[in-house]
Amino acid sequence: MLYPLTLIAILEVLAVLVPSLLAVAYVTVAERKTMASMQRRLGPNVVGYYGLLQAFADALKLLLKEYVAPTQANIILFFLGPVVTLIFSLLGYAVIPYGPGLSILDFDLGIFYMLAVSSLATYGILLAGWSANSKYAFLGSLRSTAQLISYELVLSSAILIVIMLTGNLNLTIITESQRVVWFILPLLPVFIIFFIGSVAETNRAPFDLAEAESELVSGFMTEHAAVVFVFFFLAEYGSIVLICILTSILFIGGYLLIDTYSIFYIIDFISTQLVYIDWIVFYKKFYLEYFLYNFNSAYEGLLYGFNIGLKSSIMIFTFIWVRASFPRIRFDQLMGFCWTVLLPILFALIILVPCVLYSFNIFPANIALL
Repeated sequence: MLYPLTLIAILEVLAVLVPSLLAVAYVTVAERKTMASMQRRLGPNVVGYYGLLQAFADALKLLLKEYVAPTQANIILFFLGPVVTLIFSLLGYAVIPYGPGLSILDFDLGIFYMLAVSSLATYGILLAGWSANSKYAFLGSLRSTAQLISYELVLSSAILIVIMLTGNLNLTIITESQRVVWFILPLLPVFIIFFIGSVAETNRAPFDLAEAESELVSGFMTEHAAVVFVFFFLAEYGSIVLICILTSILFIGGYLLIDTYSIFYIIDFISTQLVYIDWIVFYKKFYLEYFLYNFNSAYEGLLYGFNIGLKSSIMIFTFIWVRASFPRIRFDQLMGFCWTVLLPILFALIILVPCVLYSFNIFPANIALL
């Protein structure tokens, strides 16, 4: 017998995971349609209206395929690798705040949790590549592991700079700290570096050296097919959606758009300057005293969800745009770019940002007390 709290916890998990998996399915369709438009093609347009059911047709095809495992493979690890990768790519959604207090786990160490979960997903890729007993899969897993470990350092260094501005590891508090100004404005170079690291962390073109078809057939997924390939597929696109949500939280205000009270004061100031015009006075009375108050109270939750969804969709579109625009680089160039270009810039910014904060005496209170 399930206790009420256990049932509520299960429903909360399903309320987050089911939309996340649906979003992953439609991101694949959006990617194919967007790239087709950029390349003057039609893309999926047969299954369902405008090709919207293509993702479900692909999933059904993969689920019904006969599964063939290599005879010399370590079968337990061969199946365990994709499962580990998928589980840890979905665990990150637990600490995402979709609004004030709207998260499964409002964890004070949310950033640490995200970094730990993303790091553990690397083990699934390594296990899958090694257990397949294929040189292409093994080389792909080694490349992917080296790439993920290297660019995690880039991501964690960029996140450290954001933490210096907020003084907290809680994702909700980081979002609320951006009510005055989004961090993308003062930290634009950090945002660009974080975005580059995000593309590499998710094995996306032009940094998809772990899956380079011209060199490694399909990388660590070479020997996988049918259902376990679906696990890898879901894990990859689930990580893309998650990293785009995290980017929007850290730099673009998360679920915040423009504070309605800021709009209130702006319109109040403008109407005060133009008070001699009758319709301005009427507009001020209607908008400020009625519309804003009722909108803020009745639809604020929906507005929060729409804001974070819109920002994440823009970031996902940027991921697709980058894939369609840039050619793949060599693996040594990829690693050299991380260790000799991005990291020195980030280390310089890690020194510069605290100096600026100290000079203007604007350290967060809990850091200033140290």
